[in-house]
Amino acid sequence: MGLLDRIAPRRPPEPEPEAPTPAPVEDPVFSTKALRKFLGMLSAKAAPTLLDLAPVVSDNLNFFGDHLGCKVIIEDTYSEVEQRARDGRLAELPGAFSTRFRHPDNSIDGILCWDLMDYLDPPAAQALADQLTRMLKPDGAVLAFFGTTPPRDSQYTRYVIADDVNLRYRKYPATRGRQSVLANRDIIRLFERLRVSDSFLLQNHLREILFRKPTYDTR
Repeated sequence: MGLLDRIAPRRPPEPEPEAPTPAPVEDPVFSTKALRKFLGMLSAKAAPTLLDLAPVVSDNLNFFGDHLGCKVIIEDTYSEVEQRARDGRLAELPGAFSTRFRHPDNSIDGILCWDLMDYLDPPAAQALADQLTRMLKPDGAVLAFFGTTPPRDSQYTRYVIADDVNLRYRKYPATRGRQSVLANRDIIRLFERLRVSDSFLLQNHLREILFRKPTYDTR
């Protein structure tokens, strides 16, 4: 028997233990006072139609399906703002908003505007507000958020409904950040054909406003 035959074969090295998978980081949560009122308005209507101006959020779609059974239309307007900011074509937004939305007049029961207005120049914000007002049914509602402190970073916020009084939020990069803080009179002027149903200043320095369209306004 040769020397190599007398040497016991080496055992293969023990595999390195896998590093434990880090626990997922929970999204921050803040309380909302206007969302429950907005949902209550929609639930009072038969087969309501909801227009969401944010990107698709599956948790939100599931929430609306489970709690309201409503039709949800996604119009990712944030992406349009982002694309035009990247291309240096923000001046085109007022005209783009005037033709983007093909929904008939008085056809939408509720609109989730989120904080989109904070990222727009006044002409674009007015063009968007005019279109939302046009599409909204009489007695329909718009839920919108407005920042109350000067912007510090260039980020969008994706809002995720946890329940009817809590929202989770996720930050993601924006080519162009929030613009100047809108005064209350400027906000009301944007939606001059709507009335402010409720307005709340939250602890995270957001003002959430629920607008309603008067029942007699069918324009």
